Amino acid sequence: MLRLEELLFPSIDDVAVLSVDVNIAIVRVDARCTAAGAWCPGCGAWSNRAHGSYLRFPADVPSAGRSVVLQLRVRRFTCRNAQCGRRTSVKQIPGLTRRNGQRTERMRSTLAAIGLALAGRAGARLAHVVGVPISRSTLLRLVDALPDPEVPAPRVVGVDEYATRKGRHYGTVLVDVETRRPVDLLPDRESSSLAAWLAQRPGIAVVCRDRAPFFAEGATAGAPQAVQVADRWHLWHNLGEAAERSIAQHRQCLRVLVRETPETAEAEPDAAEESSGSPRPTGHRFAERTRTVKRYADAAKPEGLFTGRWQARTSVLDEYKTYLDDRWNEGCANAWKL
Repeated sequence: MLRLEELLFPSIDDVAVLSVDVNIAIVRVDARCTAAGAWCPGCGAWSNRAHGSYLRFPADVPSAGRSVVLQLRVRRFTCRNAQCGRRTSVKQIPGLTRRNGQRTERMRSTLAAIGLALAGRAGARLAHVVGVPISRSTLLRLVDALPDPEVPAPRVVGVDEYATRKGRHYGTVLVDVETRRPVDLLPDRESSSLAAWLAQRPGIAVVCRDRAPFFAEGATAGAPQAVQVADRWHLWHNLGEAAERSIAQHRQCLRVLVRETPETAEAEPDAAEESSGSPRPTGHRFAERTRTVKRYADAAKPEGLFTGRWQARTSVLDEYKTYLDDRWNEGCANAWKL
């Protein structure tokens, strides 16, 4: 039994293994708490006066595909302090149990790690695969119960907005640009909120933000010592918008570069795009569409539209075209019958 305790509960004190029952689907470990007393959570007094015992059945991490359940007998102790509102207390086993816990601590930490990596639905599916049936909501509650990690004060902070309800409710997200990890979320995007947050962190040297005026005002008021810069995404975004506006304003100039007839205007753009691997400029495409629409409007009969690079290629219907034309002229306009 001593070897079983070392195997099943390494580095955990105050627990003794009485027996292990194994069947095809479950492993049941019968154990008991060996603590001689407990500290009262109400007044902090130590008591070794036993009041009774009861069984707990916390679920443990699976073993060889089988579910593991502890049948753990714990002792209840009577508080010696007559002024204390609590009459009894139970000794929790560090590293194994917690108050009102239905899972062992190692099972809880395993599920929390899965939830952190995969979140709700995907985490629940993986937990089912490893033999731990759990809902996505329970998995998210385990993640939500984790203590917030200690985050060092950032030196370069990125500021941007996020939407809890697009078009109505916005907040501010702050990111450590050097580690690329979120640091904090503010419930709004007011300059005063950002200024108060920055003022509590005087070590910030660079504020990376967009062009929003409330972010500029908040950064200036809360971190006057910091340099304000534009982030890489907004630089590319602004450059793309400027290039698009410039092309739209000068699209008339593009017609000088295109020397082609109306018949080749429709055929050549596709070939040029395929050969170059990139689309034509927006202004060029607009001019091509205008010429195509004008050619359709000026056509006297449908045959006048049958032009372009695909009209000269051979077809399996070539030898039957005279027959099909005769049938069409006779009044058969059903393509399936033809």
